[in-house]
Amino acid sequence: MSLLFEKIQGDLMAAQKSGDAVCVSTLRLLLSACKDRMIELRPLGKELDDVEVLGVIGKQVKQRRESIVEYEKGGRGDLVAKEAAELEILLQYLPAQLSEEEVKQLVDEAIKASGAKSITDMGKVMGILSGKIKGKADGGEVSRLVKETLSKI
Repeated sequence: MSLLFEKIQGDLMAAQKSGDAVCVSTLRLLLSACKDRMIELRPLGKELDDVEVLGVIGKQVKQRRESIVEYEKGGRGDLVAKEAAELEILLQYLPAQLSEEEVKQLVDEAIKASGAKSITDMGKVMGILSGKIKGKADGGEVSRLVKETLSKI
């Protein structure tokens, strides 16, 4: 069993005791998504490890960020605030985020390692980067940087 999963369960119990409704709600949704992932992995003979939990958290973070953008477009400040509060809770479980400079350096290294020559080689570059950035950087931002860098070659 994942240590991160167990930490989230412990934090849920603490949030319940303290009466933090937003934290309780967010962590319950997160644990539910983790359990869904556990069920998906079972037929493959795999267990839920910390890497898988980070993947689930990453998806939850991405959903919150997308929701915030949509709610801002719709003028729903109340829902923006709710999603932002949930996002802050989820971000606590991700490793320290890479700076844009660190991501650019990883992109340059991945391009050299893959021998990418044009934008058509983007898949190769992203394949190399995916393991290095999982949970440490926004995939959309990394994709944008890869496209930018490859278009200059």
